[in-house]
Parts: sequence; structure tokens; C-alpha cells
Amino acid sequence: MAWPLSSLMVFYLALILLQSSPTYSKNSGKFSVGQSLLAKNNGTSLLSPAGDFAFGFHQAPNNTDLYLLSVWYATIPDTIVWCANGGKPVPQGSTLNLTANEGLVLSDPRGTVLWNTTTGGGAVSYGFMNDTGNFALINNANTDTLWQTFDYPTDTLLPTQTLGTGNNVISRISENNLTEGRFQLHFEDDGDLVLNTRDVATGYNYHSYLTFGSTGTNGVELVYSESGVMFIQNQNGSRLGLIQSGGSMSAKYQRVTLGFDGVLIWYYYPNKGAGWTQFESRPDNICLQFPADDEKDSGACGYNSICSLGNDKRPVCECNPNYSRIDPTNSYGSCEPDFSSDFCRKFEDGGGVKGGYTLIQLQNTDWPLADYAQMSPIIGDECKASCMNDCLCGAAIFDDSTSTCWKKKLPLSFGKQDSTVSRTAWLKVSHDNGTNNPFIPPRKVEYKWNAVTKGLLGGFVCVNFILLCVVGLGLFFVYKKNTIRGYDDHKRHSTSEYNTAHSFTYKELESATNGFRDEIGSGAFGVVYKGNITTGGNQYFVAVKRLDRTFKGADKEFTAEVNAIGLTHHKNLVPFIGYCKEEDERLLVYEYMSNGTVADYLFGHIRPSWLGRVQIGQGIARGLLYLHEECTTQIIHCDIKPQNVLVDDYHNARISDFGLAKLLVLNQNHTTTAVRGTKGYVAPEWFKNKPVSVKVDVYSFGVLLLEIICCRKCVLMDVSTDECAILTDWAFDCYQSGTIDCLVKDDMEALNDRPQLERLVKVALWCIQENPDLRPTMKRVTQMLEGVADVPGPPCTTSFSLEFVLLVQLEVFTVEMLPGKTVPFDAAMLFDCCSDNPHGV
Repeated sequence: MAWPLSSLMVFYLALILLQSSPTYSKNSGKFSVGQSLLAKNNGTSLLSPAGDFAFGFHQAPNNTDLYLLSVWYATIPDTIVWCANGGKPVPQGSTLNLTANEGLVLSDPRGTVLWNTTTGGGAVSYGFMNDTGNFALINNANTDTLWQTFDYPTDTLLPTQTLGTGNNVISRISENNLTEGRFQLHFEDDGDLVLNTRDVATGYNYHSYLTFGSTGTNGVELVYSESGVMFIQNQNGSRLGLIQSGGSMSAKYQRVTLGFDGVLIWYYYPNKGAGWTQFESRPDNICLQFPADDEKDSGACGYNSICSLGNDKRPVCECNPNYSRIDPTNSYGSCEPDFSSDFCRKFEDGGGVKGGYTLIQLQNTDWPLADYAQMSPIIGDECKASCMNDCLCGAAIFDDSTSTCWKKKLPLSFGKQDSTVSRTAWLKVSHDNGTNNPFIPPRKVEYKWNAVTKGLLGGFVCVNFILLCVVGLGLFFVYKKNTIRGYDDHKRHSTSEYNTAHSFTYKELESATNGFRDEIGSGAFGVVYKGNITTGGNQYFVAVKRLDRTFKGADKEFTAEVNAIGLTHHKNLVPFIGYCKEEDERLLVYEYMSNGTVADYLFGHIRPSWLGRVQIGQGIARGLLYLHEECTTQIIHCDIKPQNVLVDDYHNARISDFGLAKLLVLNQNHTTTAVRGTKGYVAPEWFKNKPVSVKVDVYSFGVLLLEIICCRKCVLMDVSTDECAILTDWAFDCYQSGTIDCLVKDDMEALNDRPQLERLVKVALWCIQENPDLRPTMKRVTQMLEGVADVPGPPCTTSFSLEFVLLVQLEVFTVEMLPGKTVPFDAAMLFDCCSDNPHGV
């Protein structure tokens, strides 16, 4: 069925726009003792009474598997104002519990306590999310605040919040990493409010780069009033004003945040919701702010870099010319030379630096520290020559007004570039401007060929010639011996052929599985046996898959697939350990999964929880996304079904049998086409002789997702009158009629989470579209499942008969043309005939 153009445009626009839709509790911000919050996608969060702030688990930036226990603006969810646990994220499935004695307790999925509050010994009655952005724990008498987030700020201060002596506001490491970073706003014990750098690992405080007010202010408290005024309250009762309520009259919200780049910024959010607006910042130019008498730390930027002022008075950090970031992901980190910096390599004809290096001139640039020599009076050319001929010199600074030259050693620190800097800098770099790593010219040695030298050289050549002959003869006899025994045909392959996996002998695996006795599963690829392998004194359980349907001449395919599988590493794939290839035996070794398959999980006597099923579906999607787009070699699974997905000890979904489809005997599915897969899960293009892509896995995943939602198999001949034998048809009918509740029957967990239920059903129906082009990619599927992308309604029809697909997948389809005679029927032809008859043949 063709879509109207307007509908197609709406669909594609909806897929492009990503947004997260957290669910908020309607309990007016109250969190009672005994309650808990769970870290999950669209998890429940506490909302303040006026709906301004939320408290709970917030998805970590750029990572859908990690969560931050935090406070954020409910209407501006990407603005986090407070974080627990030092800003370190926790995995999905972590919990926050409120207890009377310990207060808030944050635990990972294994139950390990990661963080908790200190309540001062009082018994907690409840927690409360205030409209000021302060989450507080209240005592039993409902009179005292035992603990509150305002007393433990992270990188942001809010109106009505105060900062006492000895307390800090600490920046985050980067825009998307909220763990504690290099900069802090610190109230020193002597009453000075300062900005300073700190050592991230130890918390050691370096020298301050800005003091608010004059030194010795004797302040006792920093106050951020509700009206937006910020001042230091002094011991004598006087006030030192820092900022007025700029923009506050038209502001819906205000905040002060210490940026990860060390700039303290005042923001306001207009009532019209035009986004955060910066109306003040300190210092005015952080690049010029750092003192010239403190050699600790590196300044606003990392070592061997240059700081310049960018937009909104924020620093821009660039590596020195011909230098590169040590950590490419950290644009404010330190840099290293692109060339060998061994300036002090000596030569036979004297010290100094030879032609491997040159000097680059930089205007208005300085590295104020790292001086090891100063010369005056001197002219510019002499300054340059002195650095060039000095093997310790990494850079030189020349001040023409004072005729002074400073020579610098590496690493260079506190680099800055500004029009107010009147000095000239010369940076020593490689001779070829960094296009290649320079090699210092080798020492020139003049050999004198006397009689002794000639004799030694001749003896050396003779000895090496004899050794070469002996080794050659030895290799020849070994080769002949192996050829006679047929060793080349049956030898265990070396790790050079399979350089990504461990090679086992057949005897090792036979012993590990006790003679292949403990069978734990079987399928199209062969039989799986449980075994154990002892290494390093420890015993590990493994699953050994003994392939019995690889086609003849599949050695190259086996080699390629084993290498491809060996390169994979993802939390939603079964870990691959190794292989065995001896004579006709082909075995694969995987980590043993104790909780069986997703089929066991779904179709057992007890229906698993709704949350657990949702997480299983998301895990399978992430695993397929990795195979399709993120792994070194793209892998199409071709046989996604519940029997091929295992469940680990932590109930994570683990895809197995990936990468093995190319090893199958092509007629194993009893069809006249080269179909790979399992009945009920095979995409229609297999039967239409169309090119097969990753979209066949998307189709199979859609069928599996419906099984996860409904806890029933995709084909059931013995079903109640309100169901259909074909799960995909039944799901489509329920969606069309608005009765998707029938799919989960009396599952109250799923019924109480109807938005999530609708989302999953729509995603599944998109995945099983006949036209592969209409099916989303697994990346889009993952985004839709996790709620970061909208899911538009699927097309009005599935455009094909799923009942017929089932018949084709069950047997070679035949048609009775004459009494007693049948001829094969072309499945592709029948699909074409039925394309306009979507609900039956």
C-alpha cells in the first residue's frame, strides 16, 4: 500500500528527531522509607510539587546503558544540576533505596553499595524533592533536615543555595563526563573565595587563578539569593557583592555553573523558553589569568598547548604546531610532539642540534613558565640561534622591548595567545614540519679496512653460511617427514591462521566434554555439549558446539568466520573462546551460559517480569546493532530466534551462533531456495530471489520481539478463539483494532506500562514489513526501543500474507495440477500474485 507523501515526510522527520521521555511520579516529590527507584530507560523519577525539578536516575550523556543518580530540570532534562557518587554513572538495573537508618543507598545490579548519604544519626522519615532544586531527607519528627543535596554541590549552584567555608563546587571532566574534573570554586579556611585547579586523582589543590574580592576578605558564606543576587557574607556582617540579578526579571530559571573549562558562568532561562542565556562569567579571560609564579599544573589547557579566548569568554585550546592530542577525545588535554623530541642526541663532531629540526615563529604567544635560561641584552637572531644550537631548548621567547630571551624546556605549560602578548615565540619542531617523524642523521663512521678487520669479517661470513646450511637441511627433513605422514592435511592450524581465537586439539575438547556426553542443545549447526576447561588452576565451564552440517570445501569459509567471530566483543554476544579444526572435525568453544536460552526464559511455566522482558529485547537489539554496524567485519546472523539467544547470570541477553550461516549446508531448511533460517522467522526476500542484507535479521528480530511481548511462540496451532495461529498476524490485528492489551492478557506489569507496550508493538510491526527498505536499521530499532526516538505508527497493512510465508517455510510448496500429480510452485511468483491481497491467498 502506498503512503501519501505527507505521511512519509512525517515518518522520516519523526525518525530524525530524538528525545527522551522520562516518567515522573505523581507523589508531589515525596519519597518514603522503603521505596526504591530503578535505573532503567524511562524509569520513574520524583517530581517537585511545581514540576520544575526531578530527582532520580538520568541517562548518562551518549551512553544508553549507564545512568546518573541526579537532580535536573524536569522541563529541560539535559541540564543536570547535581549528581551523586562523584558523578560516576551506574549500570542499568542499579537501585536507589531509602532506609530509616542509612538514608539513600545506591547499589549496583549485584547489590554492591556504591554510595550512601550520611544523615548524622537521625532516623529518616521520607525524602522530598523541593521546587528550589534541593532534595532533602526529613527526620521522623518532620522538623529537621538530616541531609540535603544543597550541602553537597557538584558543579552548579541554584538560587537559595549557600556555600560555606571548606566547601567546594567542582567542575565536571568534560561536557558529557560528569565525574569530578580539574577546576573548583573553593571557600578557603581563611575566608577567601577562589577559583583554583586541582589534581583529579588525589584532589590536591594547586594555586588559585582568581580570588573574588581582595585577599583576606574574611568571608564566612557565599549566598545565592532567590532574586539572583550573589554575595559573600563577611564575619563583620558586611557583604561583598559578586553579581546582580542580571536577566532575572524575565527569567524562568537561574543557575551558576563552573564549566569543565574552568569558567564560572551565570545563566538564566527566559520565560519564553528560548534556551539558556549567559549573562556573566568569571574570569574575563582565563588564558591570561594564571599566575606566572606557580609551575605546578598546566594552566587552562593541557601541557604543550596554547589557550586563546573564544566565544562567550570560553577558552579554546589548540596543540602547539606539529603536536597532537595525547587523548583525541579530550580537546582540553595535553599534547605530544608528532616527531622525535630527542634534541640532545650527540654527534661525533660535537654537541648541539643538527639539521633534523627547525624553528617556527608564533606571534602574540607565550609559555610563561618552564624557563631554564634567561639572556639579556640580546637580539632576536641571537635568541633563535641559541635555542637552535641548545639540545635542551624546546622553545624560545623574545621580548624586543627589553631585549630579553627566555629558553624553555618541555613540556611547555600555561600556553597563551592574545593580542596583549607582545612577545615573539619560536617553537622547535622537526625539519619537515611534522609530516614525518624525523630521525637524527646517523653518526658518520669511517671504517679502516685493516687485515684484522678483514679477517674477522671473513670468519663471521663463513660461520653464518655454515649455520644457514644446517638450518636449511633441518627444515627440509622436517618438511619431508610431515609430507609423508600427511601432516599437512590434518595438522592443527597455527595461531597465525586464526590470530583472534585460541586453538584447541580435538582430544582436549573430547576430554573437556567427557567424551561429548553432556548434550545441552542442538540445532541446524550441530550439537552443543557442556564441558569444563582447567587453566591456571581454575575451572571454567564452556559450551562446545560440534558442527555437523558444514559443506565440503568450507575450509576458507571456516577460517574467515572463525576470525570474524574472534574479533567480536560485546556484552550482548556469547563470548567466543576458541575453535578446533582437525580432519573433518569442526568445533567452536563458547562461554557457558547457565540460564539457558531465551526460549526457556519466555516459554517456561512462569512468565518472566515485564521489565526483564523489555531488557532482554533491548539487549538483543544492541547485540545485532554491534554485529551489523560496529564490529570490524559486518556479520549477518541469518537465524535470529529465541533458541539462539542465551541468558547470562545477570539476565543479559547474549546472541549465539552469529557468523555461522555461511557454513550451513544450503538445503538444510528443506526448500528449493538457498534459504537460511528457521520457519516462522525467515524474511520474505529469501523467497523472492532478492539480495539479502542485514534487514533479514531485522525481520527475525521483529518476530522475536513479539514473542518477548506476548510470551508465546510465533506459531501455535492450538490457540484460543481470540488468538491467531500466526503471532505476527494476531499482533497486527490487535494493533489495528486498538486492542493490544490482548497481547499481554493479564500481565499487570505490562498493562500498567502501556506507553512502553505500545512502543514495543509498533517497533515489532515496523521490523516485519515485507519491503526491506521500510524496515528500520538496528540502530534505529535500538533508539526506538530505548525511547530516544519516536515510533510512528506502522503502515496500515503488512502488505503480505504471513500465513503463506509460514507454509513456504514449513515445506517445499507444491500445487496439485492434475489428479495424483504435483509440481513445484514458484514461491516468488505467488508472492507477486498476492502482493495486493494482504490478508489471505
